[in-house]
Amino acid sequence: MPGASIFYDLEPLLEQVSKPIQYVGGELNSTVKDWQCGGYDADGRELTVRWALMYPDAYEVGVPNQGVMILYEVLNERADALAERTYSVWPDMEAAMRAAELSQFTVDAHRPVGDFDVFGLSFSTELGYTNMLTALDLAGIPLHAADRGEDDPIVLAGGHAAFNPEPVADFIDAAVVGDGEEAVLAITDHIAAWKRQGRPGGRRELLLRLARTGGVYVPAFYDVDYLPDGRIQRVAPAADTVGVPWRVSKHTVMDLDAWPYPKQPLVPLAESVHERMSVEIFRGCTRGCRFCQAGMITRPVRERSITGIGEMVKKGLEATGFEEVGLLSLSSADHSEIADIAKGLADRYEGTQTGLSLPSTRVDAFNIDLANELTRGGRRSGLTFAPEGGSERIRKVINKMVSEDDLIKTVAAAYGAGWRQVKLYFMCGLPTETDEDVLQIADLAKRVIDVGREVSSRRDIRCTVSIGGFVPKPHTPFQWCAQLDPEQTDARLAKLREAIRSDKRYGAAIGIRYHDGEPGLVEGLLSRGDRRVGRVIEAVWRDGGRFDGWSEHFSYERWMRCAEAAFDDTGVDVAWYTTRERTEHEVLPWDHLDSGLDKDWLWADWQDALDETEVDDCRWTPCFDCGVCPQMNTDIQVGPTGKKLLPLTVV
Repeated sequence: MPGASIFYDLEPLLEQVSKPIQYVGGELNSTVKDWQCGGYDADGRELTVRWALMYPDAYEVGVPNQGVMILYEVLNERADALAERTYSVWPDMEAAMRAAELSQFTVDAHRPVGDFDVFGLSFSTELGYTNMLTALDLAGIPLHAADRGEDDPIVLAGGHAAFNPEPVADFIDAAVVGDGEEAVLAITDHIAAWKRQGRPGGRRELLLRLARTGGVYVPAFYDVDYLPDGRIQRVAPAADTVGVPWRVSKHTVMDLDAWPYPKQPLVPLAESVHERMSVEIFRGCTRGCRFCQAGMITRPVRERSITGIGEMVKKGLEATGFEEVGLLSLSSADHSEIADIAKGLADRYEGTQTGLSLPSTRVDAFNIDLANELTRGGRRSGLTFAPEGGSERIRKVINKMVSEDDLIKTVAAAYGAGWRQVKLYFMCGLPTETDEDVLQIADLAKRVIDVGREVSSRRDIRCTVSIGGFVPKPHTPFQWCAQLDPEQTDARLAKLREAIRSDKRYGAAIGIRYHDGEPGLVEGLLSRGDRRVGRVIEAVWRDGGRFDGWSEHFSYERWMRCAEAAFDDTGVDVAWYTTRERTEHEVLPWDHLDSGLDKDWLWADWQDALDETEVDDCRWTPCFDCGVCPQMNTDIQVGPTGKKLLPLTVV
């Protein structure tokens, strides 16, 4: 019977696997609705629209994900819809499920994923693609969209990686780019109408209706032609798809105060990567960091009001019992009222166990007054700053307008105010980067320790240098640039490590953490790949690839071996997709997906990068014509509102 729980068959497997609690469900604020909550019409047609939502990673990573949590709540507020969650199962559970012939299941009511109308996956990173194939296979859903029948769910991709879904075009039925809140409700409306009408035209007609809205991308309705040298000639709607647009637009939610989700955040049963309640204080970023896909694709900036934030914090704490609140955005300290937000919340919850936190903070947005308000509850952990580039020259290239003196002044103020540890985040492999640019990270870290010891008169000052490999992303000015190969990346990092460790004056005061270049190259292949990369993903999965975002499961050798075989007759290879620089007029695999950013503007910004020219934040300066506001019919929404948070009586 569709929608029936499989928990009776699942339960015996739980004692055989690690961390069985992650498969049990029943978290505080989770929702289980009746399978037929939408009822029937006069002709006996069932009208419920059912979503299985997946963050394709382990429970501990997926359960705190804000995107899935928001969509889960938005959908379940509808009387005619239900949404349940599913996560990637660990290899031991996968083996046990295959032996017992059990399907991929939801953690809410343990229903088979294949019974739902929509299987929606949120990809924040491309390294989750193999986990999607595992889930499809376990659910009994054909891997290839072309092989699916009338009773199979619509497989829908979202999240940041969906801004170039071409590498998984063979496996998904559709993709949505941009904000999901209004998009999932609109899709639900279309499915509900199609069901009420008796499902005319079957699966294809439903997908056509969605594609014709201009806000849902259906890869099967687009033909891709290639030039003899392997480049794309064009991507165009297929001849038999009248009404399907040439370009698909992203969704942008305006007025975040009208969307105060999640209202009742989930409280995980098992330990997760974020043990806190989080509130998104604004969406979008106009700082213009050229490497940052998130900042580019989420434009324009839309602030949540100070009173809206206060109400969400109040209700979220009451609903969860968490003792920490994360104030989230791409650059939280840039909120126009961040000082009043921090002070107002600190005043409200003074004397309780409630702590406040910001994610990584821009050097030029940090101040001691803000930091003191955030730590008034007594929690004072390390501070994290992200200069991104080691030299001032490379910071001009990436438009990270932070000088070395700015950083030193900021950390001096922090150490002088009582902090003992600072973490600095950098990238290796940025465009035009040289060995000297990277080695300056060592000099900068040493200056940080020196100034910390001087202003604090203490020797227990620490600085941790964390370095990630740069991966060029679609819809950024760096989408044309060549990626540094793993050998060069690792060689530069080895030189940096030696430069830090060879100076005994700093000893254990400077820690260094870095990721080698191999996973970054695979991420680069998946980030800027086209449909031909799909055969690589499938080959890796069939060869045992799982949890590629986890170092203990990732195999570079497997990816390269499978890629070599998959590309054997195509005229392209991994280097063609990764370490090759693109030309201005090359058709990029994602050009038909409209992020609002004008391609000519992106190219001009790429040329500015090569000229080491910086560009200001357009929130406070004249418009630079990136294209987002006029093309998306949106506008920057920033305060200040002039309102204050009133203290609450905290019981």
